[in-house]
Amino acid sequence: MKFTFTGTGTSQGVPVIACPCAVCHSADPRDNRLRTSGLLSDGKTTLSFDAGPDFRQQMLRHAVKELDAIVFTHPHKDHVAGLDDVRAYNYLHKRKMPVFANRETINHLKREFFYIFENPDYPGVPQLDIQEIADYQSFSAGDIHLKALPVMHASMKVFAFRIGSFAYVTDANVISDQTLHELKGLEVLVINALRHEKHYSHFNLAEAIEVVQKLKPARAYLTHISHQMGLHSEVSETLPPGIELAWDGLEIELTSP
Repeated sequence: MKFTFTGTGTSQGVPVIACPCAVCHSADPRDNRLRTSGLLSDGKTTLSFDAGPDFRQQMLRHAVKELDAIVFTHPHKDHVAGLDDVRAYNYLHKRKMPVFANRETINHLKREFFYIFENPDYPGVPQLDIQEIADYQSFSAGDIHLKALPVMHASMKVFAFRIGSFAYVTDANVISDQTLHELKGLEVLVINALRHEKHYSHFNLAEAIEVVQKLKPARAYLTHISHQMGLHSEVSETLPPGIELAWDGLEIELTSP
């Protein structure tokens, strides 16, 4: 099983439009971050965590010929705005795109992409197979088995996901004791770390490191990174062993669940 970071940036991406900072003008490709998302593949099934505004670019960049499902974490624009581009997969494979999400996210999609649901037979409208998932529910996307784990993004519930010994946690600043228990014994943990300063709805760097050290995965990768975090090369030198800043295009091999 393989996980690919197709995007590791926050809602504005990096570089940020018109920003004069050193990170936004860095020549290091690791400082150039599309909106946060990832691909998980076991060789038979490929799924995307979220489909944000860079979804089309990400699928082209990674030459994703087949996509079997999209699993949404939550309904914020930087995680859902690219949903319309699943049309390409509809055309190519002559099937609906399975979409897994909680009820709040599904309701948001119905408002944001109203034309999909109001006239589903209109030529060119994305074809979706919407499947609602609930807190701590185990479900399957193709032959990949996941468990939906609620975390909090300020007052919004977001789904983290565990797949075997791998877990993907983004847009969180509070993790309940129950979810922490579900995240023990990991080979790889992916978790959001926005910047150094405290934030009202995201873990900052120190908070993310604290969660990692509490859970003790074999490896941890930080994602959903702002230009305010600093240069990739400089921040990386400060991280504890076993914790790395992720970057767009990074691939990690996983033990199959």
